[in-house]
Amino acid sequence: MTTRRTLLQAAALLPLPFVARAQAAWPTRPVRIIVPFAPGGAVDITGRLLAERLQPVLGQSVLVDNRGGAGGNIGADAVAKAEKDGYTILLGSASILAANKYLYRRSMPLDPIRDLAPVTRVTTGTVLLVVNAQRPWRTFAELVAAAKADPGKLSMGSSGTGTVSHLTLSSVNRAAGMDITHIPYRGGGPAITDLLTGTIDMMFDVIPALMPHVREGRFRALAVGSADRVTYVPELRDVPGMKEVLPGSNIDMQSWYAINAPAGTPAPVVARLHQALVQVARGDDFKARLEPLGFTPVWDESPEAYGRYLTQQDALWRGLVEQSGATLD
Repeated sequence: MTTRRTLLQAAALLPLPFVARAQAAWPTRPVRIIVPFAPGGAVDITGRLLAERLQPVLGQSVLVDNRGGAGGNIGADAVAKAEKDGYTILLGSASILAANKYLYRRSMPLDPIRDLAPVTRVTTGTVLLVVNAQRPWRTFAELVAAAKADPGKLSMGSSGTGTVSHLTLSSVNRAAGMDITHIPYRGGGPAITDLLTGTIDMMFDVIPALMPHVREGRFRALAVGSADRVTYVPELRDVPGMKEVLPGSNIDMQSWYAINAPAGTPAPVVARLHQALVQVARGDDFKARLEPLGFTPVWDESPEAYGRYLTQQDALWRGLVEQSGATLD
């Protein structure tokens, strides 16, 4: 005999085939990756490399949409408020996803852990200190000596207050006992342009955006922000790490980029997106394109694993922001 309980149990099972079909069908139209910085920087470069390789995996066009401003918060907030269907996703940096809420304590429009669904990290790497090649400093020690001789005169551009480039400068300034003036920009691209023209003296930034100019002789590399040297980029093998130039400072700056979707995106869609991104990140072609630029592919075994990592990074970057004294409120 059919009872009300039997009917309810049967009804509870009905969505499962539909969920499976939704996962198999997604995506049925173009996917948009929001890059929350101006074109030309390392996040933009990574986004375009991802988009090219995701298209054949997903069977749909993958578009890059640059939404710069407010240290990446404008683009991140646009994703947080987007439809929860997986068609609008964020390529976020460590600074946006872990540091910004401690910089924008009153005006942060979102909480990345609460408002964004984790999918996976896609790249990791350190930062590179470069100077305009027309400047006289040929070593990190020479730069430090010049900065100490005339405090505040030398200037460094960054992709924004609270970004990994700014927080690295803050740590290095403190460890070396020098005073280099920080000039924030709306993304790495505009800062690089001013470094090329000599408007600013130097820049700490992620390696992919800087390497073309290092190779062409317009920038001179003086140090990397990681504790150890970057050996997988041939042109940087002789560039010292922080252990060498500032022994005992314990500076080991690492940046990473990750994909997040709006919180509430169906789990099957997040799982399909994770699967596609991991396939790209594991590909030899993606690695071959990234490593000469100074980044290494990385992925998390599941969205939940990335979520746990993000929680740990939240605490780490809170400490870096507090030590820098930076605020954007």
